[in-house]
Amino acid sequence: MLKVLLPTIMLIPTIWLAPFKWVWTSTLLHSLIIALMSFSWLKNLAETGWTSLNPYMGLDPLSTPLLVLTCWLLPLMVIASQNHLASEPHNRQRTYLMVMTSLQIFLILAFSATELILFYIMFEATLIPTLIIITRWGNQMERLNAGIYFLFYTLAGSLPLLVALLLLQDSTGSLSLLTLQFASPMSLSTHTSKLWWAGCLLAFLVKMPLYGLHLWLPKAHVEAPIAGSMILAAVLLKLGGYGMLRILSVLDPLTKELSYPFIILALWGVVMTGSICLRQVDLKSLIAYSSVSHMGLVIAGILIQTPWGVAGGIIMMIAHGLTSSALFCLANTNYERTFTRTMLLTRGLQAILPLMAAWWFIASLANLALPPFPNLMGELMIIVSLFNWSWWTIILTGTGTLITATYSLYMFLMTQRGPLPTHLHGLEPSHSREHLLMALHLLPLLLIICKPELIWGWTA
Repeated sequence: MLKVLLPTIMLIPTIWLAPFKWVWTSTLLHSLIIALMSFSWLKNLAETGWTSLNPYMGLDPLSTPLLVLTCWLLPLMVIASQNHLASEPHNRQRTYLMVMTSLQIFLILAFSATELILFYIMFEATLIPTLIIITRWGNQMERLNAGIYFLFYTLAGSLPLLVALLLLQDSTGSLSLLTLQFASPMSLSTHTSKLWWAGCLLAFLVKMPLYGLHLWLPKAHVEAPIAGSMILAAVLLKLGGYGMLRILSVLDPLTKELSYPFIILALWGVVMTGSICLRQVDLKSLIAYSSVSHMGLVIAGILIQTPWGVAGGIIMMIAHGLTSSALFCLANTNYERTFTRTMLLTRGLQAILPLMAAWWFIASLANLALPPFPNLMGELMIIVSLFNWSWWTIILTGTGTLITATYSLYMFLMTQRGPLPTHLHGLEPSHSREHLLMALHLLPLLLIICKPELIWGWTA
């Protein structure tokens, strides 16, 4: 564990002590080496499923793919942010890199924690760097408003979780993930125990986010700079799914009846947020709402607690992390050239930037879950397990899939096809840095399908 955590911590003095002309290069190389080292975690041969155990941290098949995704994303964020920060003073550029690195440290500690309280502390600690990135480096004046939404939604959701964890510690005597799975399930007969159940899940449902608790997400995405959008979409939403999977083993007996309203909300959210995407004019807002729609499927898959639903949820989380991060990078390359996110004003870019249009096409197809992308595998597993659970769900999931295909194609056609507006002239050509960034997002997505058991989670 420490072979990745310690180099990540040492990245902070590197950022501050390196000569300025080498800061971006050394940070990029350093973080890329950390990401390559993290691949060794994918080879888990332990009988128990847990490896690299030390008193506070450990790896199992559920946390490993999410950890590797976290490590893989830091170099990509460094590549994506370079142009955005070129005009800033040197110290601010160093601070920005430091904030991104500290976010990665918190995320590594959150995903590898074997104690639920350590997980909770790190889950909350990720708020601070994200808030700094949104409120300090956001694009518009509304960024403070977006930061307040983000902070208060997440804090209001997580306080009940702290109380619920302390009650759990009181009744079972331990919060270690290694022993909790063997603890006798709590008898949830009273109304207060039902509140306790909801308290355990609420923080994660806000983070995912569940439809109805999702209003902070589009605001945060639209106002965040590119690195903020990437880490939010790719990893921070996955903290919610990971926490749900970890805590559900304790909530076993009552989960079936109590989870009905949440499953209904999640599936209704798939259709509703998809429909909202169809009438968006803001590109980043459209991609943000599509994240809510995809996460709705993941919530439903996790809450019905079948092996297929859980495996589909994990696959969907990893695939969505890479896809939505790629889409935000593409939206950013458009924004850096046209200085607008309104899709009507940036039509017909395929004529000027044909290779970028190819990346747009691949990313849009990944977003609508076309084979051979793992997005399709995750969606199919969740939809089939939901159908087995209750055949009524096929109405909502089927409609959601159709709407997803529609808005993904709408997004591609609105940005790439059609007549070129007269105000777009003298655009920069696309740079090899941007093509490298897209390749590093979409190649892993295509390679995962050759060996999907790496991201199956426990069912492997």
